[in-house]
Amino acid sequence: MSATILEVTDLRKHFRSRRGLASVLTGQGRVIPAVDGVSFYLKENETVGLVGESGCGKTTIGRTVLRLTDPSGGRIVFGGRDITHLSRAELRPLRREMQMIFQDLDAGLNPKMRVGAILREALTVHERPSDAEIERRIRELLEQVNLKESKLANLPNELSGGEKRRVGIARVLAVRPRLIVADEPTSALDVSIQAQVVNLLRGLQRHLGLAYLFISHDLPVVELVSHKVAVMYLGRIVEMGLAETIAREPRHPYTRVLWSSAADKQSTEVCARNMGGVFDFEQPARGCRFAPRCPLYQQQGRPAICTDPASEPPLRDVGNGQVVACHFA
Repeated sequence: MSATILEVTDLRKHFRSRRGLASVLTGQGRVIPAVDGVSFYLKENETVGLVGESGCGKTTIGRTVLRLTDPSGGRIVFGGRDITHLSRAELRPLRREMQMIFQDLDAGLNPKMRVGAILREALTVHERPSDAEIERRIRELLEQVNLKESKLANLPNELSGGEKRRVGIARVLAVRPRLIVADEPTSALDVSIQAQVVNLLRGLQRHLGLAYLFISHDLPVVELVSHKVAVMYLGRIVEMGLAETIAREPRHPYTRVLWSSAADKQSTEVCARNMGGVFDFEQPARGCRFAPRCPLYQQQGRPAICTDPASEPPLRDVGNGQVVACHFA
C-alpha cells in the first residue's frame, strides 16, 4: 500500500487588500481568504486533481503546500515531516523533493540561456556531478521528455509551446522530485500537444513513481489523469472523491454545474458566467458560500440554513469515498 507523501490539514492563506487611502495609512485592509480551511492528503504514485473556476484558490494551495508562499494557518506534512513553519534554510534540502510546473510556459526558463545550460544548471543546483555525469543525465532527461538533442542549442524563444513545456518538465525532473505540483500544465497548448503532455506526465508517473497535485480548468483532462478530484469554491473544498465518481455522480450542485459544462464543451469560465448570481471572491457569502448562485438553494425555497453564518456546511461522508459540503447532498 502506498505511503502518504503529503498531508494538508485546515490550510489557510489569507491576503490583505489595501484599497483606499484609509487602509494605506493605517496599514490595514480587508482580509481575503484565498484558502480557507482546506484538508486533503496525497499518496505516493497518486494524482489528486484540483478544479474550480479562476480565483477559487487552486494555485495558492499549490504554492503554499510547497512553501513558496507562507501559510496563514493549518498544517503541512511532507514525507512525514511537518514543514509548516520551517525556515528557508531548513526547507532548502527538501526543495529537490517537491517541485512545481508553472502555468506560464516561460517560468523557470531563463530567456538568455540555451536549453543545455538550463538543464545543466538544474542538475548542479543541489549536487556537484562530474561533467561526464552531467552529459549522461542530460541525455537521460531528453529521452524521458521525448525532446531531440538538437534542441539543447536553442534559446526558449526558439521553441514551440510544447517544446517549452517539455523543457520545463525536464528541468523539474533533473532534481529527482517525489512530489510535483502541476499548475495548468496543458494550458496555452493545442489540443494535440495537450494530449502529448498528458501522456508524458502519466508515463513519468508510472516509471518514476511521482505524486502529482494536478491543477487545471480542463475537466476531461483532470478526470483522465487523476485518481482523486477535489472541487474548490471560494477558498474551500466543496466536494472530493474518486475521479470517476466525481465525474459520473457529482453530489454538490457546483460540481454538477462544472461537469455539465464539460459535457457541453464549455470552459469553467463560461460556465461561471452562465451561473450568474451575486458573489464576491474577496468576501464570500456567510453560511454556504455557493448559495447565491446555487440552483438547489432556489429549488428548496431559499432555506435559512444555507445563509446562516453559524451553519456553513462541513465536508461530510456520503459514501463511495465521497465527501460533500452541502446541506442537501
